[in-house]
Amino acid sequence: MPPKRVAIQPARRTQSKGYISSVYHSLTSEENASVVISVAMFGAAVAFFNSEWSDMLLPGF
Repeated sequence: MPPKRVAIQPARRTQSKGYISSVYHSLTSEENASVVISVAMFGAAVAFFNSEWSDMLLPGF
């Protein structure tokens, strides 16, 4: 009995993503969540310590 024929479909071309789209998808992926959160918290801490709100941490004497 001869082997069955397998129909081979032509390869599909996927559209290449733009730079901004690829950056957005890499930032929102679950495997990068901890890094993105850490960088955001570091940025918030730097912004806090450079603002007038950081004076609340100084003792009042």
